[in-house]
Amino acid sequence: MRINSIESLVPGILVVGMLGCGMEGEELRPAQRLGSSSEVSSSGVTSPDLVGRDAFAWSEPVWLGPLINSTGREFGANLSSNGLSLYFNSDRGGSLDIWVSRRAGLGCPWQAPVNLGAPLNTAFNEGVPYFSPDGRVAFFASHGHDSRGSADIFVSRRVDPNDDFGWEAPVNLGSDVNTLEHESSPAYVQSAGGGGQLYFTREGQFFTIPVSRDGQTRGPAVLISELSEPGGVNRALTVRADGRELIFFSSSPHPGAMGMADLWVSTRRSVNDLWSAPRNLGPPVNSSRPELDARLSLDGQTLLICIGARTGGLGFQDIWMSTRGPSAKEEAVNSTQCPP
Repeated sequence: MRINSIESLVPGILVVGMLGCGMEGEELRPAQRLGSSSEVSSSGVTSPDLVGRDAFAWSEPVWLGPLINSTGREFGANLSSNGLSLYFNSDRGGSLDIWVSRRAGLGCPWQAPVNLGAPLNTAFNEGVPYFSPDGRVAFFASHGHDSRGSADIFVSRRVDPNDDFGWEAPVNLGSDVNTLEHESSPAYVQSAGGGGQLYFTREGQFFTIPVSRDGQTRGPAVLISELSEPGGVNRALTVRADGRELIFFSSSPHPGAMGMADLWVSTRRSVNDLWSAPRNLGPPVNSSRPELDARLSLDGQTLLICIGARTGGLGFQDIWMSTRGPSAKEEAVNSTQCPP
């Protein structure tokens, strides 16, 4: 990619990351064997009632180690629907691209990441895909392809949900979603009827639009007014698979902010209700360092986080992981179940 800047995918993220630059000496054990390990129901998610305290029951974040992270920038990490592939953005090759790492089982170590290549990556910037529950459809933001604005949202499909290199040529989602402004951070929630809702960010404000099972829009997009602020200060959202929990990062000085950028959560009792007023996720997830970007696993039990220069990290921005409930360090499966 020609544009070596995270800011080109998520407006404001580069400035926040630079403010959080600097590392300290304490080292955490890499979470090489961690990830989503809960059973997923036919509806796509098994998770507790997150309207109350469980929305904040996250463990201390654990660093994903030097194989996933580098001395540069890693961000936007997202697990595939089956939990066996980890997609993320990295500039380790000298430019920002989508990379993917695989593992043999949910408790097995991540293998060396590989550049995803064409047709998703281009000479410009692409954001990490957000997957449908069956793993056959992916939504992502890009400056390349036939982008009409500063960034557009695209859909790509594949026949084999286990083939990370089987993606078809991306298709622009069109004028129902994309404008001459900056669209990014898509998050897909599938409904029981077969279609779903696509959530995304446009210039720091949140929108949603109905889409078909194969990713065609049934628009136009609608502003989520209760979560959007004038001036566009909120960024990079992720939505739990049942559509009742939304997490985003903001660098705005909201009451209760802990650092230069924090993760915030909003919940609702049903998909027909308005979102609650956002609340700071607080410690141990948030800190004085910038927590910039997060993705929920399909079962809602794992949160992958981009954190700038946190103690124990390696690079300018690293990928960390938190789990809902027990400490992430206790979630590893016996390594004897994994091939050598």
